[in-house]
This record gives sequence, C-alpha cells and structure tokens, in this order.
Amino acid sequence: MSGDPVPGRASPVVTVVVAVLNGARTLQRCIDSVASQTYAGRQLVVIDGGSGDGSVDIIRANSGRIDAWLSEKDRGIYDAWNKGLSRAKGEWVCFLGADDRFHDRGVLERMSPHLARREHRIVYGEVSMVGADGAEVDRLGAGWEAVRGTFFDGTYCLPTPGTLLHRGLFETYGRFDESFRIAGDYEFLLRALKSGLAPLYVPGIVVTDMQQGGISSRPESTLVSLREMRAARVKHGLPRLNPGAVAAFSRAYARVLLWRLLGERIARRVMDWGRRLRGKAPYWSRA
Repeated sequence: MSGDPVPGRASPVVTVVVAVLNGARTLQRCIDSVASQTYAGRQLVVIDGGSGDGSVDIIRANSGRIDAWLSEKDRGIYDAWNKGLSRAKGEWVCFLGADDRFHDRGVLERMSPHLARREHRIVYGEVSMVGADGAEVDRLGAGWEAVRGTFFDGTYCLPTPGTLLHRGLFETYGRFDESFRIAGDYEFLLRALKSGLAPLYVPGIVVTDMQQGGISSRPESTLVSLREMRAARVKHGLPRLNPGAVAAFSRAYARVLLWRLLGERIARRVMDWGRRLRGKAPYWSRA
C-alpha cells in the first residue's frame, strides 16, 4: 500500500467493480486504467453479464491483474454491481462500466487522503464526459450544497463513476434495487442521503473519463432516467412532482419532439445551439 495519508491510520483499500456486457471495444482500456494506478491498496473485480463478443477472452487474458471475476447472465447492471459487492474486500467501493476509465494513474492516490480520514461515507470528485477521440465534451461534478436541491428534486445524480462509497453504506442501507434499469444508483444514494448524510466533494480531481455515445446520448434515455428517478422519490415517500422535475421533463420532451420533427442530425445541432446560448460547450453534435 501507499504511505499513510493520515497519522495513525492505514490507507484504506479501494475495490473497483467493473460491470461489462459485450464491452470488448473498451474493456481493455478500463482494466488498464485500474491496473496502472499508483495507489497499491486496490482490488479489481470484473462482473461480466454473459458477453458473446470476446469480453470474456479479454478478462481471461488479464486474469493476473484482476482479483476476482465472474461471467454469467444477469438482470442488468445493478445485479452485476451487487455481485461485485459480494466479492469486494475493500473498505471503499467504486463502480465503473466498461466504457469508463480512471482519468490518470494517480486518481486513487489523490483521493485516498480524503478516504482515510473516514469523516464521510460518500466521497466524490469530477467526471469528464469524453468523445470517441478522447477530447472532453462536458464536465460533471459540483459541491453538495450546490446540487443538493436538484438531487432531491430527482433531476440530478452524483456522478457515480466519480464517487467512492464506504462499504458500510451497503450494510446499513442494503444493496442496489435491481428493479431499476438505469437509476438504481440514484435510488441507492437517495436511500442513504435522505437520512441526513452529507457527501464530501473533492474539487479539482477528475476521477473518471466516461465515454459519450450510444443510448446515453439520445434524449429518450433522459426521459427514462427522469421517470426512474421519479419512481425512486415516490418509493421513499417524496412528492411525485416538483417544479424542478416539471421543468426537466419539459426540456426532455422538447428534445424528443425536436428529434422526431427535424431528424437526429439537425436536432443535435439545434440542441447544441441552445447550449451555446447558455454559455455551454457543444455536446449533442459531438456524440
């Protein structure tokens, strides 16, 4: 392990759980980003959902760098993450998809002092959304006080690939609800944060690069996410709708309508024109 960042306290072990299903195109890059970390106190667990594209061959080829792995059909990413939790040995857990990668070799080293203090059970940094060329398209991550309202409104989730969770959270609040398709991480965080926990935001550290593209770059996926986040709020006794959620749903429906009326190529340009008016960099046309 690396040096003790807090006097009298050992550096905590971080388990990185990677879920993959037919991710051969990016899986090696993800594994490399974990295996090359300068922080020695880490464990890598890879859970494959029964891929048929060569992902399992990549896992086998890297078996010396992977601490535990499994390949079998599952019920989705949250089933895979729960299986990863069953094999996790670390005090802290970070969940990645095969399209994700740590931003650089020193990420865990720089985050470890904040984990070692053990004052917070949720610690997060920033996530860089990148295009196929590796160039940054957008940056996710802001202080808890700035995003707390939108989180509880059900219109924002902490950037999961850039978040480290203390394993004690799962002992206290249970594991991921596998009935959710894409918002199970939000539902779990809502379960924990509604109790009054305050996560720690570490500004200036980009933890993970998340590849843009696929279903996540289509407006229909935003609607699915918002609906699941609304369902999570209802599950936990919060109002079904609020002004923030109504505004978010309105924007999502407007994007879907633009997509259908103008076609994908023109709609992406129009939506990025709207982003420029708000002082933001293009996103949709770079997918």
